[in-house]
Amino acid sequence: MDYNIEELARQLKAARLRRRLSQRALAEKVGMPQSHISKIENGRIDIRISSLMEFARVLDLEPMLIPRGLVPAVQSMIRGVGHAQRADPSRVSESPAPAYRLDEDEGQGDG
Repeated sequence: MDYNIEELARQLKAARLRRRLSQRALAEKVGMPQSHISKIENGRIDIRISSLMEFARVLDLEPMLIPRGLVPAVQSMIRGVGHAQRADPSRVSESPAPAYRLDEDEGQGDG
């Protein structure tokens, strides 16, 4: 099995387990037989892009293409969020917050 397919299969299975879904429950939600889910997760068949998109929708994932040179930075950010969630889940928001606001300096004019 190709490493990329194997890694994708591992991540899909991990996402399914995080959502506490059985293969049968996922199969019902994506409209395919449970045996097909098993084959995908075990890397015995390549997943079609349309199926991958349906998996992503059901598992609340966002598929994206990342330039290879940026993969280490993205992985580091994901690990950082994971560590923060485990340390204090209440401090990590599901929705992104802006790094700054354009109106922060209002009322503090130079002259």
